Amino acid sequence: MSHRHRKKLPDLWLMTDERIDDAALLAAAARLPKGQAGIVFRHYRTAPPVRRALFDALRAIARRRRLLLLVASDARLAVAWRADGVHGDGRRMARPLLRSRAVHDRQQALTAREADICFVSPLFPTRSHVGAGALGRVRFAALARQVEPPVMALGGVKVAHRRMLAGIGADGWAAIDGLSC
Repeated sequence: MSHRHRKKLPDLWLMTDERIDDAALLAAAARLPKGQAGIVFRHYRTAPPVRRALFDALRAIARRRRLLLLVASDARLAVAWRADGVHGDGRRMARPLLRSRAVHDRQQALTAREADICFVSPLFPTRSHVGAGALGRVRFAALARQVEPPVMALGGVKVAHRRMLAGIGADGWAAIDGLSC
């Protein structure tokens, strides 16, 4: 989209994941604070008709609760499904979309300038990427300083971490298990 939307960007994001039961995911979305959160719909390996049905269910919740809803990896799909934005696909589309990016290292931090929001991860060890090395607070802070758009902390983040996040350069946070379990 453009940086004009930064004032409206939420500081809390729910990331979807196939490991989480659909009912639990929908319940987590319904608990997000009205008008103050977003959802990144991933579900990459879900069969297309099931994926679309789940997206539509999340979209209904997002509209009722005034939440932003992004589709991962496919800007064309985000447009077709009338999502608010796209996560991870840098293509420009005729219809403006909110654009988010994942940042795991310095190179990705430098190429994320065109994004409206960046998810820097993994801050802590996480069940969604078992065995992946966590950044930890010090390396997260160093990486966050290199990111121009607003930074959301992702990876093992829970409600209890909220107060610590601003001190390491995060403008907000995102979670899978931390919001859906």
